[in-house]
Amino acid sequence: MTAEKLKRYFRSACLLILALSLSGCIYWIRAYQTYLQMNEFDRHFSIVSKDDFTLQFKDPILYSKDFVSLSRLYASEDTPTPEGRRWRYWFRKVDGNQKIITPEVKFYTDLNFNQEKRITAWSFSSLFLQIAPPKFLEVSLRSIGGAEIDEEKQQLRANTDLLGKISEDLPKKATVLARLGEPLEIKKEAEQEIYIYHFLLQTTHIDKGYEDRALNEVKLSFDKKNQELIKMSARFAGLKVSIDYRKLHDQS
Repeated sequence: MTAEKLKRYFRSACLLILALSLSGCIYWIRAYQTYLQMNEFDRHFSIVSKDDFTLQFKDPILYSKDFVSLSRLYASEDTPTPEGRRWRYWFRKVDGNQKIITPEVKFYTDLNFNQEKRITAWSFSSLFLQIAPPKFLEVSLRSIGGAEIDEEKQQLRANTDLLGKISEDLPKKATVLARLGEPLEIKKEAEQEIYIYHFLLQTTHIDKGYEDRALNEVKLSFDKKNQELIKMSARFAGLKVSIDYRKLHDQS
């Protein structure tokens, strides 16, 4: 990059930051700074995987208020901790009329904040790991570093080719169904079946105009031949997640 191009880039970046600051969108800057940290994953993050899966932030940037600004949703539980606070989001399986199904099927995700109200950890419960196995979830997070930003769809397109493949077995349909139960709908295609589930977020408040974000759709694609889970796509609290396990799996 030439000196002149570098100056133009720096000038544009400064104007963008100024514009976002003046428009009250400073939280987008902090979100972008966190995204940049993904380029040096091990320097800024660590993974703890036991009964649940936790992404730890070594150099936290995002504030608790940023998550509300980004999602327009509020946590199910807000609990004080010795380190700060814990926000827990509960998702409960519902039918087509958004009625909770019994026996109850639910999972949670936790956000932990320090005394400065900056995020220090993001955890996913064991049920979530049935559809996003820990090894695959970790590689997916690592692949965000250097991902292409789709501004129109407000999504990140990760490049998994830069990472090593995973030899761990993919979840079988019978195992997933044993935990999640029967789906709301099944779509059959030539080589796969797509199982669709609905989960409703238990929340204390939703900003006006964002009520639809409380309902979360999960699509699980299973290979017809070997019954393996090959793709998961979902939207949780306004956050779109899609993992194609075939791109991560070592099939040799």
